[in-house]
Amino acid sequence: MKLQINNLSKTYPNGVQALKNVTLNIPKGMFGLLGPNGAGKSTLMRTIATLQEPDTGSIQLGDLNVLTQKHEVRRVLGYLPQEFGVYPKVSAATLLDHLAVLKGVTNKKERKELVNALLERTNLWNDRKKNLGGYSGGMKQRFGIAQALIANPQLIIVDEPTAGLDPAERNRFLNLLSELGENTVVILSTHIVEDVKELCTNMAVINKGEVLLTGTPSDALAGIKGKIWRKAIQKGEITTYKTNFNVISERRSAGKPIIHVLSESQPEGFISVEPDLEDVYFSEIFGKKQLTMTS
Repeated sequence: MKLQINNLSKTYPNGVQALKNVTLNIPKGMFGLLGPNGAGKSTLMRTIATLQEPDTGSIQLGDLNVLTQKHEVRRVLGYLPQEFGVYPKVSAATLLDHLAVLKGVTNKKERKELVNALLERTNLWNDRKKNLGGYSGGMKQRFGIAQALIANPQLIIVDEPTAGLDPAERNRFLNLLSELGENTVVILSTHIVEDVKELCTNMAVINKGEVLLTGTPSDALAGIKGKIWRKAIQKGEITTYKTNFNVISERRSAGKPIIHVLSESQPEGFISVEPDLEDVYFSEIFGKKQLTMTS
């Protein structure tokens, strides 16, 4: 099964065009949707999740028309939105049991087995009787995945899932997503480049509602190989360099700015660096000026 999105557009009543003719072909496996805040990622995720209508375009999940067969799609959909609320005074086991009933799992024995399996899979078994209000951020995210898996979904959508998690919880959560992506279409919508680098076999970069790049991370890296240059500069020089070069990122090392420049040829005083996925991301978002030919 795959997800096919064709020419999807959405403009809100305030005039903001959140999506502009978005077309994506998303196969089984982990798919990373990268973009800054406000890029249109959440609008796209809500539309795929049948929570809002586009102005134009189509979405097909296997044989299902996502825009007209919403009920059928929801039966095979697992969704973890960016803001996931829980009942703080209810235990994880109790709430999962209730959600399973709402999903149509009416057999008590079957439901208990399902809930127990989900708690084990998300490493929440030892905390199953603990009220959700006492869960850490990472535990709440893992509970979010547990509830998303109740229907044995064919499509899982997770929107900014690792924002605010500490490194240990982030690793646990990403490992869980990686397992899910072996047999399911999993869309990981994020602005964190590292998440996509570690997990995804396919990716897209979106900004201001438009898809700027699609493909595999390795193909994306190959596209800028030999075009990323690095230089350590003085703090007061950044404006000048941004004026004269195609600066895509500024980092700091020992308090000193390190800039990366996108250029077809080597600018004077710069050294070549092997690009990483962060360079791909910044090149698409900030590197659309004509490539500097200074040498």
